[in-house]
Amino acid sequence: MKVDRKQLCLYAVTDRRWLGNSTLAQQVELALEGGVTFLQLREKDAGPQEILEQARQLLPICRRFGVPLIINDNVELALASGADGVHLGQGDMDPRQARRLLGPDRIIGVSAHNPQEARLALEGGADYLGAGAVFHTGTKTDAGALPRQALEEICRSVDIPVVAIGGITRENVLSLAGSGVAGAAVVSAIFAQPDVKEAAREMAQLCQKVAGLR
Repeated sequence: MKVDRKQLCLYAVTDRRWLGNSTLAQQVELALEGGVTFLQLREKDAGPQEILEQARQLLPICRRFGVPLIINDNVELALASGADGVHLGQGDMDPRQARRLLGPDRIIGVSAHNPQEARLALEGGADYLGAGAVFHTGTKTDAGALPRQALEEICRSVDIPVVAIGGITRENVLSLAGSGVAGAAVVSAIFAQPDVKEAAREMAQLCQKVAGLR
């Protein structure tokens, strides 16, 4: 499987901090009903077995909606769960090694903070890039904001889709329009909202404008 640019329009990243009385599977289903087009399972405080169990619960939901499911950081868990791929940070496994393990058909995303990292990721076999943080964010306390010019340079430097990530909300997402990104990756803009489905629906409409799809 290779990722289609349109699939990256609204890229949701899980975070169980806001589950309340819901399960992660329930919230993910609502998000997909609302219009999420791509899902990353990212649970930094969960152990490997727990992530594996979560992935196995989420995969049939994602399949039903035709939405790719990828695992953050861990190639072994992506393989064990049957997920569609993995997203790698700069400190994670080299994408070349990940490609050897995952094979040609699974998706590999790589975080990039400048054009050099973007080109190296492409050469290493990445299918898409995550660029950011484009705004200050609470999920990564060490991440400074990526200037707009740097985001545009990353998009111009590669011929694979780039997703903006970091601190993106319904209030600021439209400022990414014209930058060249294929979409936006969000966490709290969906999962921290009282109505997950409605939040996803609104973000989907905004992200379509950002990606030039409407």
